[in-house]
Amino acid sequence: MGEEVKRAAYNRAHRRQYRRKVQLCLDVFETMLAQSSFEFDRPLTGMEIECNLVDSEYRPAMANQPVLAAIADPAYQTELGAYNIELNVPPRPLAGHTVLELEADVRASLNAAEAKANTNGTHIVMIGILPTLMPGHLTEGWMSESTRYAALNDSIFSARGEDIQIDISGPEPLSLHSASIAPESACTSVQLHLQVPPGVFAHNWNAAQVLAGPQLALGANSPYFFGHQLWAETRIELFTQATDTRPNELKAQGVRPRVWFGERWITSIFDLFEENVRYFPSLLPEVSDEDPVAELAAGRTPQLAELRLHNGTVYRWNRPVYDVVDGRPHLRVENRVLPAGPTVVDMLANSVFYYGVLRVLSEDDRPLWTKMSFTAAHANFLNAARHGIAARMHWPGVGEVTTDELVLRHLLPMADEGLRRWDVAVEARDRFLGVIEGRAKTGRNGAVWQVSTVRSLQEAGMTRPAALAEMLRRYCENMHTNEPVHVWDLAE
Repeated sequence: MGEEVKRAAYNRAHRRQYRRKVQLCLDVFETMLAQSSFEFDRPLTGMEIECNLVDSEYRPAMANQPVLAAIADPAYQTELGAYNIELNVPPRPLAGHTVLELEADVRASLNAAEAKANTNGTHIVMIGILPTLMPGHLTEGWMSESTRYAALNDSIFSARGEDIQIDISGPEPLSLHSASIAPESACTSVQLHLQVPPGVFAHNWNAAQVLAGPQLALGANSPYFFGHQLWAETRIELFTQATDTRPNELKAQGVRPRVWFGERWITSIFDLFEENVRYFPSLLPEVSDEDPVAELAAGRTPQLAELRLHNGTVYRWNRPVYDVVDGRPHLRVENRVLPAGPTVVDMLANSVFYYGVLRVLSEDDRPLWTKMSFTAAHANFLNAARHGIAARMHWPGVGEVTTDELVLRHLLPMADEGLRRWDVAVEARDRFLGVIEGRAKTGRNGAVWQVSTVRSLQEAGMTRPAALAEMLRRYCENMHTNEPVHVWDLAE
């Protein structure tokens, strides 16, 4: 959920002080990159899984407080919506059979949480956007109890000065206005973390940006919002619009959105933090008591609280992270591209594929991004969000290519080689990359299964709301089998 804040409202003095403090933190961070030793004993990966809560009719259940009390596990936390929770998976290395063990651990954790949620008549669902969510669910009582969320909502609307406009194209276009950031709560994702040393951060971030399009095309799982069929991964455009601090006039001037793919390849992690400070005004100007200059001079690791808080309110799809654990600083690439679900094995297949391809792309002597424009990478990302696994993308040396051809002929061999370099066991590579291969060959990911099932149910005579609820019931049934989505039966 991000760091909690102390106050829900801020004045001009808070903002002036915060701006000075953020700049000071940025200067100290630049010094640390040049002088300090960052933690990197071994590469660690981490995962956060955002989930939805539904009732017995598969409608949103605004019940995260009693559900979290029943689960009673600090790994589970609130998210923006009262119908959301998040599972934080402890970091671990990739080598050996770790990913297979991770699959068993995550399944056991989620099954235990589901059993405890059931005592409140609630079920946990891993999906990019809850298809049964409707406008009436987001009128009141939708937000989790948190000073941070209330302050964020107020700051975004103070910056805009008007309601948020949601306008999304697709087979059934949707246009509406929202008087809160409630639509953002519909977007639930899987976030993948990779701890890297400063010297190779830029190569890993650039590689992640290159991979974002194919990654999203394979994993799309959010075709419905408010009953409308929109993009294959509607979450991308919905999240962009639901947190937009810009009225139309600032959009016309080219002011950057807070949900941002970026605009250039980088040479250092500092580029990203510096852009965040230069381009984006504060949303949560909370000032700490730390003097980062004094901390660094005393040989201690500064927390850089203001810089980290500011970074947490600029929503890059691949976000830079500075963190301090046990007094030692480290850096991470946080990949925020993928939706949640459909199953644990699907999510881990997505993550293993990502880490494998990333390793090869980032270590290439002539990196792919030197042969590809940043604009092309961004266009691939948007095409993947719109069309999912049916998307066509531009790829250096290949030209325009279908997702299945790109994955099967080019990226899967890279992923296998990258995982070999990570020392991932053959059994783990075969299991999870086999899921990606099956998905590419069948052309069926979560979005395709959802749309096909709803269409079949409606052709059999169901209304759209009833078809969405029945589809979600079947989705949950399949989710608990942990069979990958490409082998799920379609509605008859």
